[in-house]
Amino acid sequence: MKNAFYLLLIICFALACKAPKAKTAPPTDEKLEALKANDTVVIANDKLEYEIIIIEPGFNFWLASRARQRGYYSQFFMESRNRIMVIEWNQRVLNPSQYNPSLYEMQINYQQNIDYGYEVNYVLYNYFIYFQLTYNQRLGPFKPRI
Repeated sequence: MKNAFYLLLIICFALACKAPKAKTAPPTDEKLEALKANDTVVIANDKLEYEIIIIEPGFNFWLASRARQRGYYSQFFMESRNRIMVIEWNQRVLNPSQYNPSLYEMQINYQQNIDYGYEVNYVLYNYFIYFQLTYNQRLGPFKPRI
């Protein structure tokens, strides 16, 4: 066990010793650039026992840079739009012969009688907007807008 610890320690030191990279132009906003690397958004609430995991390349960056700021839309507005888009999404998941199964992989369990709060509705609503704009899809009668 002691040898395994020392071996792990040596590997960590070896990985930490890298040659310095050539400096490139600094990013305009380091925070937004860091979001490009993180493609997973997780929203969890232990009290209500739900979890949303969005694994989509570029969504986190899009959410921080292009989406409307929090507070722009009311929770009621986003809940009503999310209900419509979740129903359409789930119908497309159940029809893999008609819709691309690589786009619609899993159903979304979004129940109307549960108050998920502002943050969950905000992220879910913006994911639907991002998805529609990115993949040229329409999840309901409304034209996706930012």
